[in-house]
Order: sequence, then structure tokens, then C-alpha cells
Amino acid sequence: MNNIKEEASNTSYSSFAKLLHWGFVVLFVYGIIKQVDSITQLEDNALLRFEVLFALAFLLLLAVRFIYVKKTQRSSLPEETPKMQKLAAKLVHYGMYACLAGIAGSGLLIGFLYGQGFESGLLIDSVIGLHELSVSLIYWLIGVHIVAAVYHRFLKDGVWSSMVPVFKEQNKES
Repeated sequence: MNNIKEEASNTSYSSFAKLLHWGFVVLFVYGIIKQVDSITQLEDNALLRFEVLFALAFLLLLAVRFIYVKKTQRSSLPEETPKMQKLAAKLVHYGMYACLAGIAGSGLLIGFLYGQGFESGLLIDSVIGLHELSVSLIYWLIGVHIVAAVYHRFLKDGVWSSMVPVFKEQNKES
């Protein structure tokens, strides 16, 4: 696996990594659009089954993405990037993975608890609170991620073009 990692360009991710990245954007937006607005909607068994299957598939794809990227891709940040900026990028990325897993995992737990008759109370309210916190945090982390991507677009250091398929940046020397 190290050979693959060494061969990975620090200026571009693989086509599969890009597909996973942008595919998750689509999946996340879909999840937000079709979200459950009230826990009582889970009384509909068909909706509850769909939500469980969606969350399980989401978690499986998230694990595949995490493992694939971790094993085969390298950061596109230039070597001269300050250590604090590299640390911040890593924290944002790991934070997004944790929040996405937390959203799907807490959603599964909400569905399970609701199915067991927990419609209110400290336990289910706590899990709902964790779910809502994860959603709020992911919005902030996505915002930071987008701002950082735009920042790198203006730096023209190759980070933007390594993942974004539009508005390719010109080299600094051009």
C-alpha cells in the first residue's frame, strides 16, 4: 500500500477519491432534503426502514471512503504549508468524518429507541441532542472546509484543482 501512497500526486486525488468526495456531497444534500422533521414520522414503518437502510449504507460508504483515502491518497497541501495549517486541515477532515458517522449512528439509535417505544424521555432526548449537535457541527466544518478551499484557490497552490473539477487554477508561474 505504501507504493500507492508514494505514487499519489500531492496535486491531484484519484478519480475514485473525487467520486467519493462529490458523491458524499450529493448524499449529504439528499439526506438534508429528505430529513425527518419530527420523531413521530417514524411511526411510518416504511419510512423507518428506509431511514435505517440509508443510514447503514451511508456508514458503509463512509468507512470505505475513509479507508480508501487513508490508505491510497496523500494530502494535496504543499510541503511548505505551515504545520498549524496542516493540523487544522487534518482536524477539519477528521471532524467531518466523525460528525457524518455521528449523524448516521445517532439517527440509527433514535430509530432503534423509537422502535422500542422510547418516544420521549431523557434517553431518546439525549440521543436526539447528540444528533442535532453533530448536524450543527458538520455545517460549521463544511463551512470551514469550503472557505479553506476558496483560500487555496486564491493561493493557486494546487489544492483547489486537486479535488474541484471546475475553475481550475493557473500555476503561480503562469
